[in-house]
Amino acid sequence: MSGPDRAADDDDASPLPRLSSRIFVTWVELVVVGFVGAVLGDFASGPPELVVYLGTVLALVAVLMYNVDRLVSGRLADAT
Repeated sequence: MSGPDRAADDDDASPLPRLSSRIFVTWVELVVVGFVGAVLGDFASGPPELVVYLGTVLALVAVLMYNVDRLVSGRLADAT
């Protein structure tokens, strides 16, 4: 195709690879944080284990929110 139809197809194809790569990066980051938390929790027992668990959950939420923010910021930048 040529002309405006081709440009519209290129714009439609662009966000999907970015979304897919961001999903993959998020998944890898969540797995790494989860494993680190599990290893640290294995070494701790009692109240420190609870602190490690809560810290791991907080880190997982932070990773998730950071990646959602990156996606939303990218969409807003593309829209303007």
